[in-house]
Amino acid sequence: MAEICAPIGITIVSQSEVKTIEKCGAYDGIAHPGCHCLIPCLCQCIGTSLSMRLQQLQVTCETKTKDNVFVTVKVAVQYQINGDDDAIKAAAYRLTNPREQIESYVFDVVRSSVPKIELDDVFETKDEISNSIKQQLTASMGEFGYSILASPITDIDPDAQVKRAMNEINKMKRLRVAAQDEGEAVKIRAIKEAEADAARTEIQAKADAEAKFMQGQGIARQRQAIITGLRDSVNSFKSEVEGVDAKNVLDLMIVTQYFDMMKEIGAQSKTNAVFMNHSPGALEDLAHAVQKGFLSGLPAAPGFSVPNTDLMQR
Repeated sequence: MAEICAPIGITIVSQSEVKTIEKCGAYDGIAHPGCHCLIPCLCQCIGTSLSMRLQQLQVTCETKTKDNVFVTVKVAVQYQINGDDDAIKAAAYRLTNPREQIESYVFDVVRSSVPKIELDDVFETKDEISNSIKQQLTASMGEFGYSILASPITDIDPDAQVKRAMNEINKMKRLRVAAQDEGEAVKIRAIKEAEADAARTEIQAKADAEAKFMQGQGIARQRQAIITGLRDSVNSFKSEVEGVDAKNVLDLMIVTQYFDMMKEIGAQSKTNAVFMNHSPGALEDLAHAVQKGFLSGLPAAPGFSVPNTDLMQR
């Protein structure tokens, strides 16, 4: 920026700036960016230089909240001089220090708004406080030729001990929620395990019952088949061999089963020793004992007595 007040009366105004022209100490006009010719003989000269750029003022204000917690609020005020000549004139001659004026209005709004709000709500309502600051500054500074573009709150800083206490409260709250969730998870897991054990027991019981039912059916069919086979064998032996009754056939079959049993016992390597009377005369006693002990309780069939072959095979 260069200013020439020599007898040639030429002055140069840089871009993004304006200057006021005074004549005999009184306002005479505005010198916009470019070259201007002054008339020194009429006492014309340059008065005040003003910047037309967007400017920012950082205001730091300490106040307390409704719950008596002191906080430091930082506000960034962005302002600019209006482009018309009347606004430039007002900005040049009506305010001595516009930055201090803006700072005073910010203090007034912050210290009248924040004490009505609790600390937790200050962080949530900072946009409302910012809008209040902008509205107050726009109404007040507009008379002096200034436009307020924005006034965001850039920081809300409580005391260090207060921040530590807030963090501890938040920590305890999260730990309590985590403990409740963990307890609920343990409860659900225990319920599900109990339900699974009950379902497993029910399934196992049904399977055991079904297995025993099928085993009973198998044993019944086995005995039925044995009885049928014995009946057919006895009837076939009687029809082919004359002079032999059903009792003799059954005695022969009992003896045969007896020898088969002795063979099976001897074939097993881990079978315990069994001492029995094995004389030829004992076979008749054995047949009578088996008939008396095992066959006396069975119903008599036509022509012969049906033995319990399931016991004979043991």
